[in-house]
Amino acid sequence: MTHPLIDADSLRHALDGDTPPLVLDCRVRLNDPEAGAALWRQAHVPGSLHLDLDRDLSGPRDAGSGAGGRHPLPSHAAFTATLQRLGVAPEREVVVLDDAGGQLAAARAWWMLSEWAGHPRVRLLDGGLAAWEGINGDWEVGEGAPPAPSQWTPDFDDSRVVVLEEMASTAALKVDARAGERYRGEVEPMDPRAGHIPGAVNRPCSLNLDDNGRFKSPEALARELPQALPQEQTQEPPQEQTQDELAGASQQGPGVIAYCGSGVTACHDILAYRLAGLPTPRLYVGSWSEWSGDPARPAETGPASAS
Repeated sequence: MTHPLIDADSLRHALDGDTPPLVLDCRVRLNDPEAGAALWRQAHVPGSLHLDLDRDLSGPRDAGSGAGGRHPLPSHAAFTATLQRLGVAPEREVVVLDDAGGQLAAARAWWMLSEWAGHPRVRLLDGGLAAWEGINGDWEVGEGAPPAPSQWTPDFDDSRVVVLEEMASTAALKVDARAGERYRGEVEPMDPRAGHIPGAVNRPCSLNLDDNGRFKSPEALARELPQALPQEQTQEPPQEQTQDELAGASQQGPGVIAYCGSGVTACHDILAYRLAGLPTPRLYVGSWSEWSGDPARPAETGPASAS
């Protein structure tokens, strides 16, 4: 199994090689849907293509009921069409990147490609575009020729996805990837109500990164990440484990479910679990934006309750 991360220098060498990876630029600004594409056009890693959170990594929002949250998954058919348009195929490695350490929205792209669509060779640029700039990597401006389309039809694994009804009844450990002040209900800038899903614990995805904006070591992540199983039952950091082995580990008992505001930064937590060698959490895509939309659903505020 391909290691989920690639460093900037390795990416530069890979791009100069005989079989360069397909690079997908996933930058986004949540308050400006057009900003990601504009940033990509201004300057990007040579040959990279823009992958848009709202148009490519999300499906249509249900403005009436709020079902699915702010960034619901696209349909199988819609995401397949996106991947084919971009030339994504399982025989070619894919590298996803952003300018936020993977939080917005490269980790979502990693999860959708690797965990959901089953692409065998997906990596996230550790440290993002700051790391690329740090090695004086080349830049390209504007839009190039469109890529040759692929014919890949993914075999989607919907067991990695948690829906509202299961979230309301599951005994799984719920891990909230939002910033602490949103989890505690002190502020809520985006969604209908403040607070968190009852019983959830907080792991802000920013804590997965070190002071240089790169992922912490597997050992540090394994110590810090909330776990549904005792420490001695966890796995070693991943090297050659298969995707099925790591995914299946989370099905041995209730496991862990990751959520956030709209199923984007929770993917960063999921990636951190994968790097730590822990059972891979599943994703509640609707997240707090869906859960909080119905005033009848319970909510908690304040810090996590003592167990």
